[in-house]
Amino acid sequence: MAELARNEDTEPLQVAWLLISLESAYAWVPDTPDPPVSADREDSGLRDETFRLNLAMVTAREAVAERLAYHLINAAQPEEPEMCEEFECPKDCSGRHDSSHIDCGPDAVFEDLARHGIIVEQPEPAPLSPRLAALFEKSEAEDERSPLPDIEEQAPVVLAHFGIDVGDTDVLVSTAAVGLVADAWREGPMEDIHAADSGPSDGEVFAQSVDLYRRAHAALVAAQSDGPEVLLSFVAVASDVDLPWAGGSRFALRAMSESSESVEEFVQHVDDRVWFTAEVMREQGWRAGLLHRATSAVVKAPTHFGMPGWPSAVTSAMERLAVLDRSGAPEALTDLTAVKAALLEAPDQLGVDALDWISRHALLG
Repeated sequence: MAELARNEDTEPLQVAWLLISLESAYAWVPDTPDPPVSADREDSGLRDETFRLNLAMVTAREAVAERLAYHLINAAQPEEPEMCEEFECPKDCSGRHDSSHIDCGPDAVFEDLARHGIIVEQPEPAPLSPRLAALFEKSEAEDERSPLPDIEEQAPVVLAHFGIDVGDTDVLVSTAAVGLVADAWREGPMEDIHAADSGPSDGEVFAQSVDLYRRAHAALVAAQSDGPEVLLSFVAVASDVDLPWAGGSRFALRAMSESSESVEEFVQHVDDRVWFTAEVMREQGWRAGLLHRATSAVVKAPTHFGMPGWPSAVTSAMERLAVLDRSGAPEALTDLTAVKAALLEAPDQLGVDALDWISRHALLG
């Protein structure tokens, strides 16, 4: 639906009717029969699909709203629209403009509302958070538009040094997903939360980072076709203070009442870092955003789940696990073949207790 709305070959009236059809179908969804008992409505899989559906609807509505708004404006223009002079259009301009041309700026919102008798006081700009402000610190020699002007030249050299084939898109996306989790979620305020008395255990952090890697990977893949805005799906989960963590954990950030400031900083930190990745993608393209976060991954998390080095790390861990006394280990660590398969494909499925045991014995470094 979103693609059709953005496609100029689709007539505006067709776009409007498509939205009506889509909204009708969406309204029907809540009336579908209850799932079987084996698929509880609180099941994480069902909740994830519901979240993705809602996000997709937002994307479609935004695309339709933009298409129809600009269509209406363009259709109302005279034969020689005044806007062309303002935009310094070429002589052969059709008089039709889209969002890449029309940019009224933030003040226009207040001015247009005032014409209809709605007076809203313009707020003073809020100061940037320290972390976000740091992202904007640039020397005079740097490109004022590009957040990372040399990323396309420098990052491939660094990644190649660490054995990452930047020509392999799958490897690059996977590595970038690891870097996004490391930068936006694992470092910074999370370190204080993890160290707190009521904070998550090593196994809980391990399990949650694996789950977030999958979400980061899915968001980065979707961003190629749907735009960097879809990275908000990762932010929504990564910074959710009420969401129980993966691996059967009962931990949720909301429980950190004695570290509320750390939690607030953490939520802002996630938002800031993902925003920066989205901004790089907007200014320099999808690949530039991947290169940026992939570079972080090879430095901060070279052998984490999702990295090319992960299988080797698992092989080494299994060799050490095989000679350890596992008499007091969780039952999930009994079958070594199953343990290896889980570590390679989905470590969080081993459960928090097993991952805590693995962490205590430093099997994965």
